[in-house]
Amino acid sequence: MAGVRKLKPLFDRILVEKFAPELRTKGGIMLPEKSQAKVLDATVCAVGPGSRNQKGETMPVSVKVGDRVLLPEFGGTKVSLEEKEYFLFREGDILAKWEESA
Repeated sequence: MAGVRKLKPLFDRILVEKFAPELRTKGGIMLPEKSQAKVLDATVCAVGPGSRNQKGETMPVSVKVGDRVLLPEFGGTKVSLEEKEYFLFREGDILAKWEESA
């Protein structure tokens, strides 16, 4: 993730790295690409400072680097950095944040 530090999202945008799709079943059978489920989980790699309200005040983003989030099935802007794929989403496009249960 060293290359990610070079890219700082603006406003309420969030840079995420999606988890790799399952390539095998629990029984060890290889899955063809068409059978692989869409990956909707991702790790937050970088966040912008937040959006501005009508008074010009910055409203901070509700996720931080390292958070695990749930993404919509479609959307985001693909960004390639150092041979890795990342995606930029607006904060409002992020569906949920995973939290550790106590």
